[in-house]
Amino acid sequence: MMKVARRYYEGQATQAEIAAELGLSRMKINRLLRQARDAGIVDVRIRVHRAVEAELERRLRERFGVKAALIAVDRRDADTQRAEVALLVSDYLERHLFEGATVAVGMGRNVAAVADTRGRAFLEAATFVSATGGAHQAGEPANADHICRKLARRFGGLPETLYAPAYVPDAGLRDALQRNPTVKQTLDLGRSADFALVGIGDLGEESHMVRMGWFKREEILAARAAGVVGDLMGYDFYDLEGRERNEIIGGRVVGLRLDEIRAIPNVIAIASEPTKTMPILAALRTGAVDVIATSLANAHGILALDQAGRAGS
Repeated sequence: MMKVARRYYEGQATQAEIAAELGLSRMKINRLLRQARDAGIVDVRIRVHRAVEAELERRLRERFGVKAALIAVDRRDADTQRAEVALLVSDYLERHLFEGATVAVGMGRNVAAVADTRGRAFLEAATFVSATGGAHQAGEPANADHICRKLARRFGGLPETLYAPAYVPDAGLRDALQRNPTVKQTLDLGRSADFALVGIGDLGEESHMVRMGWFKREEILAARAAGVVGDLMGYDFYDLEGRERNEIIGGRVVGLRLDEIRAIPNVIAIASEPTKTMPILAALRTGAVDVIATSLANAHGILALDQAGRAGS
């Protein structure tokens, strides 16, 4: 399979030429190439032109102080777009993760998509720690614990579960849970992480927390009216300027806080949906994001919104 893949993709040989060289049928060569793609040995994708990507990354770095911007080609289908962004994050992790690294992991579909990428595990001593609790309403795939286990299989290493619910009805109960020795030990590990994988949330009808039914409709509407546009990790909410706004719906999620995420040296924030341009801009303004992973259209939209805001101020 490797020999056929190398001859076809690197050697530029045709399937007929490879079949003749190896004494195999052309149908067998075609099947081996398909199996190589399915196994993750070969990765075929369309990328944003490097010049375009470099210019957008330069502008995002200069404006928001991020270390890197991972910009995927635009796709019409939401799942396909999510997968495109996840592949870039996976590539970034393969280049930057190291033995002994600890990765704090959030919940949601964008983070889960990274765990679903194909590739060979190359680490032995990494730790993927749940940075938020679990919720049965989300189902296994979107919970941080499940994502951690899949990331550990994908990149190598061990998962660390946070034994607590993601959502509680009031801040007092949340604070009590976070003082529990078992919960605190896991959160402390997350606080000392080298990397963090977090999703950027919004207050739209399809947002993770709205779908979970954690907040009443009137609370969501009141938060929007007050200027809340998004969240990181579901814990801290913020307005368009990146200022914390937790007075209406904050303080109910067990997990790392915004200031704790900000202290992690490599925070990778992931948002693929076209509805999240404004929440992404706000997240960048919090100063907590070191690497932003999103689509080409979102990258353009973020910069345009930011420029329009500065021109109007």
